[in-house]
Amino acid sequence: MGSEQVFDVIVIGSGPGGEGAAMKLSKSGRRVAVIDRNPRVGGGCTHWGTIPSKALRQAVQQLADFRRSPLFQGAVGHVSVSYPDLLRGAHSVIAEQVRTHHRNYVRNGVSLIEGNARFVDPHTVEVTLPKGGREHYHADAFVLAAGSHPYHPEDVDFSHPRVRDSDSVLNLDYTPRSVTIYGAGIIGCEYASVFAHLDAQVNLVNTRDRLLNFLDDEITDALSYHLRNLGVVIRNDETASGVEPRDDGVVLHCRSGKKFRADVLLWANGRTGNTAGLGLEELGVRVNGRGQVEVNGSLQTALPHVYAVGDVIGPPALASASLDQGRYAATHIVRGSCDRRMVESVPTGIYTSPEISSLGRTERELTAEQVPYEVGRARFQGLARAQITGRTVGMLKLLFHRETLALLGIHCFGEGASEIVHIGQAIMAQQPPGNSIAYFADTTFNYPTMAEAYRVAALNGLNRLF
Repeated sequence: MGSEQVFDVIVIGSGPGGEGAAMKLSKSGRRVAVIDRNPRVGGGCTHWGTIPSKALRQAVQQLADFRRSPLFQGAVGHVSVSYPDLLRGAHSVIAEQVRTHHRNYVRNGVSLIEGNARFVDPHTVEVTLPKGGREHYHADAFVLAAGSHPYHPEDVDFSHPRVRDSDSVLNLDYTPRSVTIYGAGIIGCEYASVFAHLDAQVNLVNTRDRLLNFLDDEITDALSYHLRNLGVVIRNDETASGVEPRDDGVVLHCRSGKKFRADVLLWANGRTGNTAGLGLEELGVRVNGRGQVEVNGSLQTALPHVYAVGDVIGPPALASASLDQGRYAATHIVRGSCDRRMVESVPTGIYTSPEISSLGRTERELTAEQVPYEVGRARFQGLARAQITGRTVGMLKLLFHRETLALLGIHCFGEGASEIVHIGQAIMAQQPPGNSIAYFADTTFNYPTMAEAYRVAALNGLNRLF
């Protein structure tokens, strides 16, 4: 055991939340160390979550575009691409991301420590090193950015090669002919799109009454339609009662009596915070049944000098939100307060086929709140840019107040939705009357572009007023 090393702040976890905190603290003149059990920085976001799944989706989309293009239909036959082929592309992106993040840490003088951290007292962590041995590190403040991992029910055998979670599915070394996905949240829907494009038979088993029910109903209806058009079998309102792995497949049993047999079962039903083994309970830091740390509005735990950010505190569990939380916590550590408010309205990006992105309130919410609103729509099939690219599936939907014209919600599906939403985000964030939908009607957009959808949708909505 070596001598105790001292830092101003120690960050546990090198994902988006940890990096956001570490960079802000370092640039504020603090001595910062980041502890991560993975030898490569980036956290779950880079290695098992956002980056690989989105790289997979991009590769699948390119495959779909190639198959659909009239330029190639007569020149080549049906192009077959395996799942491992797609994974190789994702791994190259992961490697580049690791290099980028590592350079950021080194350039900003952040000390990187590999190992498993555990609190031994409120200001000291013990790190178990990969090659054995332990080191103690002391700090005035801590930021917990340990991330999360897939939830594993005790009665499901994840050691069986045919039973996978959203992490282990990235190690699958063949293309399954059939896949059952239990859980139709963001992860489940994204992987349903991936495997369907690889010509696998996909059963998407949803525990709720509709897909992604936090989104606008019209958008989820469109997603259901297009997934079914890809051959995905969607079963809503189902609850698993057992998983039966076999040598020739795996059977998912549901309480309704339904059974689903496939080559592979992907269990995508929830995530758990990576708090086990951190020694938080002994310090009085409260952790719920899903391993998530309880924090106040300033992201402080029950110990004011210990902060928590990202997936380890639960929703929204988005990389973008985690980064923002990390910077917020760092500011609070440096100044004792934070003047800027936490971003509450975070755009949702879902990389299914078609891609989905939304921000603000839905029609269901506005109706429940009795807000007088109107809807403006722009269908991609009518946009010149979409016709040029051949990506005509999709729509931009704007919800706005009938009287003030304030933009209340942006809902988009189709290729590039997660980029398109940011134009509306900038306007929605303005103070009245700058947040008016009239901005889009009175602004000249480049032609032909997908951004033009805002002008089309704004005019469509304004024409509905009387």
